[in-house]
Amino acid sequence: MLARMARIEGHVRSIREMLALDRPCEDVLIQLAAVKSAVNQVARLVFEDHLNACVRDAAAAGGVDAEIERLKTALAGYFAL
Repeated sequence: MLARMARIEGHVRSIREMLALDRPCEDVLIQLAAVKSAVNQVARLVFEDHLNACVRDAAAAGGVDAEIERLKTALAGYFAL
């Protein structure tokens, strides 16, 4: 995930340069869509990691309901954006 985020960071920097160079809007929008997709992929990985680690551990410890509520809150915040 860290490597993906580093690539996203570089991509965002290049978009900033595109804006500074007054590149065509459609070119910038295409690159923004690529960044959006990459961020969504990282979010999916974070979600999967959370399911595989935190929810599984909470289920084993008998606290799965509270963990599911925390996950719902996090997802609501993510999708509210």
